[in-house]
Formats: sequence, structure tokens, C-alpha cells
Amino acid sequence: MSAAVESMSSCARCGKPANLQCPKCMELKLPREGAAFCDCFKASWSSHKSVHQKAKLSLLGTGNPAEQNSASPNEGWLYCLKKGQTRTPKMPYFDWTGTLRPYPISSKRMVPDHIDLPDWAIDGIPKIEPNSDLQHVVEIKTPEQIERMTETCRCHIKDCGDAISACNTWWLYHKHPCVCPLVIAREVLDAAARVIRPGVTTDEIDRVVHEATITAVWQRRYILMVSDYIDALIYKFYNKSLVLFCLFPYEGYLCLFCLCWALTSIEDIHLHSIITFSQSLAARRSVNEVICHGIPDARKLEDGDIVNVDVTVNYKGVHGDLNETYFVGEVDEASRRLVQCTYECLEKAISIVKPGVRFREIGEVINRHATMSGFSVVKSYCGHGIGELFHCAPNIPHYARNKAVGVMKAGQTFTIEPMINSGVWRDRMWPDGWTVVTADGKRSAQFEHTLLVTETGVEVLTARLPSSPNMFPWLKA
Repeated sequence: MSAAVESMSSCARCGKPANLQCPKCMELKLPREGAAFCDCFKASWSSHKSVHQKAKLSLLGTGNPAEQNSASPNEGWLYCLKKGQTRTPKMPYFDWTGTLRPYPISSKRMVPDHIDLPDWAIDGIPKIEPNSDLQHVVEIKTPEQIERMTETCRCHIKDCGDAISACNTWWLYHKHPCVCPLVIAREVLDAAARVIRPGVTTDEIDRVVHEATITAVWQRRYILMVSDYIDALIYKFYNKSLVLFCLFPYEGYLCLFCLCWALTSIEDIHLHSIITFSQSLAARRSVNEVICHGIPDARKLEDGDIVNVDVTVNYKGVHGDLNETYFVGEVDEASRRLVQCTYECLEKAISIVKPGVRFREIGEVINRHATMSGFSVVKSYCGHGIGELFHCAPNIPHYARNKAVGVMKAGQTFTIEPMINSGVWRDRMWPDGWTVVTADGKRSAQFEHTLLVTETGVEVLTARLPSSPNMFPWLKA
């Protein structure tokens, strides 16, 4: 401690006359009022040292995007490393493929005790899933399982038949909520979509997802987990409510900024939304490079960004998974083409789903449309079986000439979630252990639905609702 303290200074802890000053505060040029102490400095150290951490965070990234255009750091705002098992106040060194950079992530959000937790909630490690026979055998869901999945993914009305119109469905949803369970996964994703605008941080979107989920649980007494929040969120140490990805313009290019919340340390594991694992959301600049699993953080969305939000819900012991890519303000034509092409790839793939079709055909359809539009298809990540397990057989590759085994049968449920890149299909992993970016730093987009194979075709369990915000210009025509 320095003895060079003005006689007028008072101890920051007890208010008595101070004769010492914290040398670290002097080094960081912090105000003297909070750095002066009497003999009680030692007892104050455990709490006082957090002031240094805040000051360091405020100085990080001088002259680079991580300092500019970010929310004011507060306690808990740190960078993520090693799948959330390590956090640091310094931006990690990495050979970034584009201009996008990670931002500090917030501290954990609390989840009420009445929400049931998956088996990975404590240590981030799935126990049942990796060794299940369903990793090798495609499950045919029972009628009871299908009913639970329908309730998890979207509105389901018993004994009303398939001919009920969307208007009647919506009317019954409002008038008879006990008959028509809330579309939790879809509703939470829609809640996130409504707040996406320039100036909003991905951490704020994560908060909206978190609170929307808790509200749904409280009002309807649903036991659920949102957007990689409890499903992907804690899954393998992914600790945020949803998974997000974002593209933004810079010097004539479009960049992807992964909007997923950053992972927290094991001690800070959230029970949340996933970015989405998202899925949050996580998102960058001259290049738009995040493909998937970005982490929500302190960066503000900008006009011209494109952001993907990935939501996963667990209700009654089964999962629902979906994601969409949204425009932030006015985007350029190249971004519009990429996002619309990705949307169309998913729609065309869904259109061929029915009993007897080979799983490998999905990749052929997606690859054909993407390449004809001048884009490439990511090969490292694929769709998956889903039900009581978050991830299981079958694997659903989205690229051509894949080796997927098996044919579709009524009662199977799986996701299709094509990731389409503006440039090459290859990817790289950021130091956080989750954020996947394009190898050339160019843009990427994604859409996802959870599907049920029926006797005559397919049912989209996570389909848009009459109340879903219309975010896509091509649907307005």
C-alpha cells in the first residue's frame, strides 16, 4: 500500500481517516475515494479486488470492436474458454477468420426450483444419452410419446381432428388453454424475434428468452427448458438460454456475429435456453462467419445484421427444437438471398418427408438448391433424431452423396436444420469451444424444424403460429 494518501481521505470500508492507498488502483488510475484504506485493507481485499477486474474489462479491446459498441461491463462479464469451464477478463488470442470478435458474457441467471432439470444440469455431462441404444436405432414413437412431443413443440387440440382451421385453433388456444397447451418452443422463439432490433445486445435477447420461459412455466405450470438453456444451455457446459448467430455489414461485406450467450464456468452453469446451446445467440463484421452454437454476449445488434435464434424446449420429458434467422433493420440484397435460400432449402427438404424415403435424400435436395443458388452446405453438423433424448438416431446430413442409413417410417421424429454458407462449407472452432465459424469468414444462415413422419407424409411440430411475427418478406407476397 502507498502511504501517499491525502489527509482528507477516508477509508473506503469504515470511513475512518485513511493512511494507505491500494497500489493496484493507483496503477489503473482509479478514483482515490474508493482506493484509500486504514488498517482494515486486508479485511477488505476479497471484495475490493473486484474493482480492479471491472476496470480491466473497461480497458479491454481499446480500438477494437470488443470495446466499442458493447454494454457496460459489470461484475461477471468475462470471456469464455474451454466450453465454459474457464473464463477470463482478457480476449483470447486466435487466428480469427473474419473481423467478428467475442464479447464478454454476463453472469448466470437463476432458474426457479420448481423447474425439473436434465441429467447434465449439475456438471454439464449427459449421462443417459451417449450410451442409449437409440444412438443406433431409430425409435418409432408411441401415440403417447407423439402426443407429448406435439404439446412440447406447438399447439395440440384433442379430439378436434386435423381439419381445424388456424383461426379456430387460435381461438381455442385463447379460450381453452387447458385443452390447447401452449406452444412453448415456438412461443419463446417468437418472443425473441419481437425484440430483435438495432441497439439490442444478444445478452438482452437471452434475458427475454429466459424470462419468457419462466413466465410460461409459472402461468401454465409447464416443466420446460429453453433454447439450449436447459437443453442445450447446460448441455455439455453450454450455459445460456438460446443460440444465436448474426451477420452485419462492414466495408461492403456482411459479417456474421454469433449471438449465443457465452458459456459460464461450471460453477456458473445456468439452467436456461442455445443458443442456443445457441443457441443463443452469438454473433461480427467484415465477414459473417458464425455457423452455429454462438454464445450471447454484450455486443449490440446493428442495422444490417442477420441473427439466428435457436430454441430447445423440454416438456413432459420430451424435446422440441427449432431455429430461424432474422434480419436486423435494413439488410443488403446478398444477405436477403442467403437467408431466403436457406429457408427454401428447409422447405424443400420437408416436402419430401414421408414413409419409404431414404434419410440421405434430404441432403440431396438441400445441396441441389443451395449450389444452384451459388451457396455451399455445411458438412460438419447435421440434423438429428429427437424425443426423450435431445440427440439420437437418425443423423440427417444436409449435403449431397452422404452416407446416412435407413428409410423414414411413420412415428419417427427428427430435425432438419440446414446451415448454408456464402463461401466455402468448411468451418473452424473459436477458443470458447462452442462458436463455429466459416473457414473463410463469409456469411452463414440456418433454419430448423422438428418433424413427425406420419402415415401419409409429415407434420411440422414446430410450425409457425397465427401469432408469429412476420419477419420474412417472401412470406408476405
